[in-house]
Amino acid sequence: MKRPEPIIVKCEIGPYPRPMPEGMFDPMPEVRAFFNNGEEKILFDFFPDEIFFSENEVIGLTEEEAKRLRTEKDIKFLQS
Repeated sequence: MKRPEPIIVKCEIGPYPRPMPEGMFDPMPEVRAFFNNGEEKILFDFFPDEIFFSENEVIGLTEEEAKRLRTEKDIKFLQS
């Protein structure tokens, strides 16, 4: 029997870079997920001047769904 995919129950996003030009070389914010099986992972980072994430839109998703959300937001930004 296949076990269900772990679900994100908590999410932390950040830290965000400082304003430019001071933050030019700061690392990009990361999405860190905490799963219902006790696991914790950094799922991805992103460019905050292009796309945005809130904790509420990531909580309740699986890892795959959260990564798909990032891809969809990237595509939407690139096509705008």
